[in-house]
Parts: sequence; structure tokens; C-alpha cells
Amino acid sequence: MNPDSDVVFTWNGTTSGVRVPNANWISADRKGLAICDATSAAFAMALPWNKLDVVTWSWQKVLGGEAAHGMLALSPRAVERLETYTPAWPLPKVFRLTSKGKISEGVFKGETINTPSMLCVEDALDGLRWAERIGGLPALMERCETSLAYVDDWVTHSDWAAFLAEDAATRSCTSICLKIVAPWFTALPTDAQAKAAKQLASLLEKQGVAYDIASYRDAPPGIRIWAGATVQAADVRALLPWLDWTAARVAGVFAPA
Repeated sequence: MNPDSDVVFTWNGTTSGVRVPNANWISADRKGLAICDATSAAFAMALPWNKLDVVTWSWQKVLGGEAAHGMLALSPRAVERLETYTPAWPLPKVFRLTSKGKISEGVFKGETINTPSMLCVEDALDGLRWAERIGGLPALMERCETSLAYVDDWVTHSDWAAFLAEDAATRSCTSICLKIVAPWFTALPTDAQAKAAKQLASLLEKQGVAYDIASYRDAPPGIRIWAGATVQAADVRALLPWLDWTAARVAGVFAPA
């Protein structure tokens, strides 16, 4: 990272199952801003808040809240930028965070431009209370990391699945993405690989084992396991034998005679 330039990045990638391993690359003496989308990382990973200037996340992901609700955290460095920089173009009212050269603190204290659903707000607060009851951020992180550890141990002994992220340090503990490496699968044409992976996910759903588990459409055909903090690690462990069961049946259909 050029310390004189702003950088915009995602901490955790749900499509490819990767995460930023650390913030050592962000200079403590930077002049630029570190602007981070932490949507599927907040409440699951140890974010280095002292290195991040603008952080966004969603109620929807790790704490399982409503979609379409975003949160924004600003560092003093980011506030200074807002109060000293005037864009050369007009900003819609909904995007304005300053008034007369000063930060609009009311936005961060409950004032609203358009009233959000109070049911969604209460649901988010209930999620935070639940997190506090089970041990706070350390407990949330432990749940996610335990799920990843279960999958890691299973992959070590698997003859057909591997992590999409080959570097263990970058593997996400919330969006765990797997690729199919069995010879019968890799020998298939690209379109047949997609069909086989889709059938694997479909069979899991028909058995009532897992839903929406197929890889994202732009990722290599495979499996994507959501292991946010609201997911019991024991349930992720219980899923793993089912993956073997399903893969064996799909192989029986697609494997060359």
C-alpha cells in the first residue's frame, strides 16, 4: 500500500473464501485512508481497528440480521478528511456526512434521514445481546474458527475436496469455499463440471441437509459453506459426512464408465 494514497479493499471475500491475514501492510504513518468493506468479517474476525479508517459492514451476515442495513465506522483520520475536503461535484443529501465543514454527528447518534424499520433495529440489538450472553467477540470468533478447523481436518483426509484458497493463512472462517479435485470431476468438460457441482448441492438440499451451498456462480464449481457466528460448529461438523455421501452418488452418475 502506498501510504500517501487511499486504498479500498474487502477484508473477507465470500465468493472465493479468502480473507486478509493481517494488517501489517497498512502503514501506521499513512496519509491515505484505509477504507474496508468488512461485511462478512465483522463479529467473526479480529479487525485491526487502529489501522482502518472507514469500515462498513452489514447486519445481515455474521449476526444473521436483516439485509439492506449497513453500518459505518469512521476513524479520526476519516473525520478530518470529511471536514477538510470539499468535492468538486454535488452530493445527494443521503450521502452527506458534513454540514458547514463539520461532521454531522447526529447521523451517528440516532438521527435518521429516512426512518428504518424498528423491527430490524430491534432484531440487530437482540443479536448483540445474544453475542454478549455467549461471551462477546471472542466467543463469536471461536465459533467461526472452530467450524473452519472441522472443515480443515476433514479436507486433510478427503480424496475429492480441497480448499479453494490454497494458502491456509488466507482462508475465510465464515465463507468456507471448497473445490472438487477428484479425477472423475477434473476430467469432465467445463459445462459438465458445473452440472455435477449443481447436482451435488441439489441433492444436499433434497435431503434437507444444506441449502444454498453451491459455489457462487462466478467461482469455480464447488461448495460454499456459510460458517458465521450464528451457525453451530457442531452442525458444520455434522454436514461433512453428508458431503462424502453426496459426492459418491454424484460421482456414480458423472464418472466415466
